Formats: sequence, C-alpha cells, structure tokens
Amino acid sequence: MSRKLFHDSVLELPPQPGLTATGFNVHAAEAPHHDEVMQVHFSLSPDGQANEDLEARVEKGETVPLAELSARYGVSKQQVEPLLEWLKKQHFAVTSVSPDHTSVYASAKAGDVAKALQVELVRVTSDGITYTSARNAPSLPDSVAANVRAIGGLQPHRQARKHARRCPPLRRPADGSDTQAKTHAAQPPGYRPAQLLKAYGADGLHLSGKGQTIAIIIDAPPKASDMASFWQICGIAADAKRLTVVNVNEVELPPPSGEETLDAQWASGIATGAKVTIYATGSLAFTDIDKALDRVLLDAASDPGLRQVSMSLGLGEAYMAPGEVKTEHAKFLRLAAAGINVFVSSGDAGSNPDSTGHNAGGPLQAEYESSDPCVIGVGGTTLKLAANGSVAKEVGWRSGGGGKSRYFKRPAWQKVPGGGTTRQVPDVSLTADPNYGGLVVLDGSPAAYGGTSWSAPAWAGFCALINEARTSAGKKPLPFLNPLIYRLQGTDAFRDITAGSNGAYDATTGYDMVTGLGVPNVKALITHLNGA
Repeated sequence: MSRKLFHDSVLELPPQPGLTATGFNVHAAEAPHHDEVMQVHFSLSPDGQANEDLEARVEKGETVPLAELSARYGVSKQQVEPLLEWLKKQHFAVTSVSPDHTSVYASAKAGDVAKALQVELVRVTSDGITYTSARNAPSLPDSVAANVRAIGGLQPHRQARKHARRCPPLRRPADGSDTQAKTHAAQPPGYRPAQLLKAYGADGLHLSGKGQTIAIIIDAPPKASDMASFWQICGIAADAKRLTVVNVNEVELPPPSGEETLDAQWASGIATGAKVTIYATGSLAFTDIDKALDRVLLDAASDPGLRQVSMSLGLGEAYMAPGEVKTEHAKFLRLAAAGINVFVSSGDAGSNPDSTGHNAGGPLQAEYESSDPCVIGVGGTTLKLAANGSVAKEVGWRSGGGGKSRYFKRPAWQKVPGGGTTRQVPDVSLTADPNYGGLVVLDGSPAAYGGTSWSAPAWAGFCALINEARTSAGKKPLPFLNPLIYRLQGTDAFRDITAGSNGAYDATTGYDMVTGLGVPNVKALITHLNGA
C-alpha cells in the first residue's frame, strides 16, 4: 500500500546520539517507553482554492462571519471520516475534532504511534526533561492522507518559550547621577497601568474595555489572590468575576510561574472593564496551543466581545518544523478572518535568539508565532518616565525580538522602507525593558517584570479599549488590524521610535525591525480607526 510522507512535520534528528544543531540531546542507550501515551495532531486543509480565497480576503482586511468561515472554508465531515476510522483501527483514541474538521486530536501508546505512522522513536532531552520523539518523518496510507496537511505532536521536546523577564536589581552609579533610575526606583516595584495609559495617550478617554473579552493563551492560570492584590495596589476595583479559566485539555495545571500572572494583570489593568479569559493549556507543546486557538474561535461564536487575544510565547523560526508553522498559520488565518486580533510578543533575545528563547547567540531569525502574517507582532522599548509621568525618553529595547521571516512572504499591507519580499516583524511595540518594568504580584509578593510578554497583553488591552469605542460609535468591531495600521505610518496614531538596537537591526525613522511602526497614541489611533 502506497503512503504519503510528511517530510515537514518534524525536524531531522541525527542518526547517532548527541547534541542536535537545534540544541537538543538525542539518546540511544535509553529506549523509548512504548507504553507511554503520545498526543498527536492531524491537521487537515480545505482545497487549495478555498485557502487562497481566504488568504486574499484577510489580506484585504475583510471580516468573514463565523458560520461562513466553517461552512465555506472548513473540511467536510465526509472528508475527515476515513481518517477517523483508520485511527481507531490503529488503536488511537480520538480525543477531539475541531468544529470545522480542520484538526483531529488523537492519543495512542508510543508503540502504536510508531507502527501506524512508521516513525522511529528516540529519547530526546530538552531543559532537563526527556521526551519520546520521532527521529524521521511520519507517513499515512494514501487512502486517508488526501486532506491531511501535517502531523503534529511527534517531537514534544520542541515547545514554545515564554517571554517574561523579572527585573534585576537596578545598578545605579555610585554618585547617584542616574536620575531616571532613581525616579523609577522611587515608585517600587514598577510602573502601574495608569502610567502606561498616560504615556501612550489612553488616559482621560472614559474607556475601560467594557463589553470586551481578552483571551490569554498560556499553560497555567494566575492565583486569584494575586489578581486581587494587583488590582488593589493599582486602585482598580477588584472583581473576581472578571477572570475566567478554561482548562483546555482538562488536565492538572502547573502552578503560576510569573508569565500568566503578568499577562492577566496587565491586560486587566489596561482594560479595567474587560473580562479576561485564561485558556490554560497545561504545557507549551504546540499541539496544546493549537487546541487553545481552536477553543478561542469556538467561544467567539457565543461571546461577541471576544475580539482580542494575547500570546506571550514563541520559538525561533529555525527551530520550528514547517508543518507546525502551516498548521498554526491556518488557525491564525481563521481568527484574523473572524475579526479576532492576536497580539504576540516578538521575543526577548534580540535579533539572534537561541533555542531557549532566553539568550542571543542563535541564528539571525524572527520568532514564530509573532512572524505569522495573521497576527500583530509586538516588539519592545525601554520607556523612561519623568517625575510628572510624561515620557522622558523611549528607545528600542536591546533584547526585543525582530527580523525577517523565513516562512512568509511580505503581505501587501506591509509597505515598509526597502520593501523586500519577506514578512518583517514586529508590527508595533510597547515598553518591555525589565529594568523599567511593570508591577506584578506573584505569590503575594510585588516585583517588577518586563519582556515583550509585558508589551503583548498591554496591546490586547488597548485593542479592547478601541473596540469599546467603536461599539459606542455604532461601528462594528475591528477587522484584522494590520491592514489598517500600516496605512497610518507617519500620522499621529504612532510615535516613531528612532533610537536603539536589538543586535542586527537599528531603530530608525519610519518602520524598523526593532519597534515596527512605533508605539501607539491610543486617542489618535481611535480617531483614525473610527474614521476608517
């Protein structure tokens, strides 16, 4: 029986034990546990013409009703049934199928996975944890492979990385000459949401994000007590009902580590009247993130205010399997088509992130998911405020991610100096430097955090304010934001950041791969977008 081979669903591992080029250790002496259960994602695609049509509509900034999205751009039940029947015969348990039939999630023992997909399984260690992963590309019989785009979950050692950074102790000159550092330290342990609202022209607008929902995709939820403490310190009315947790995989969730707390506190602190829903995945495996994206699209059908998503995650494109990128791009495409704007942090290791995502020293690359053309990539700045709260200085943050995509061509809406043929990131930016970080209350203790993980949820909060303003003006919610904001280059909607570097790239006049279009003037941005 002939089979279809999915070359791009895995990254090649060496035939011998040792360290891979992507920083993972492959072991031969330790045999895989064949009774271990693996989670596998079969990504299905509608016909090519439907994909091209949807891409074109999103690139033009159109919004597609959810019912049409599923009926016209999904996969039919008849098309997916042969795969479901085959999986059951191969001892897979089908755990879920997305409503549009573009994703089938199934689990099976490692031995059954190896036999059914004809893969060799090896043990791979990453960050001190050893996983069972596929060394070679999987395959499926031609009879069930026709609509399958990629097979995910076979290399669980490759996972997304969080982009939060805790503020280190400020190093001030012995003579006390760094007045900016002293000003910041005088209001420990970090900036408050009200200060950012003022810095970015969002104060005094009488907007709170009322009627909006901000979705946050992360592995764990924050503590309710930490949320209450943060709101109290910041003078925000505490309302536990604002926060909802969705356990995407119905598993035991890990304890808070800081990222989820930063995301939830700052999204809710910028948009004080918006609801915040944590889509807790249990892990940062791409298959689990895929499920969360499916769930957001599903929930949007019953929650018309769910129009903004924050993701403070990513991995250098060099460490991504092309099939994984295709799979998630299809989901971001559907979210953008539905008018759900996804804000993704661009990374915290500059222009050359390594496989950990924490340090420079890797290849020159952008990080995915921020490089997807259907999301808003959010870069970072160093923001220094004067004693009266005005912006004293703002430059590109030296560790902010940015660059040119290896996977995506430049969208028609991304009209940038020098043009080029590839997608460039970030699109926009916001404060991110942990040395001038924002308040976070974790395990009852206040601290200052930064990273582009701070920038993304704050931008999602701004989006909630903009959507509330549109509703009040009798307008529909925002469509996909990027085609709109690139038309606003050079206007008062953005404050251009013209200094700073992230390694290979420099902030300069106009668009750049450190700070994108710049930082927002929210009041002016609302005026322009409401007039669009």
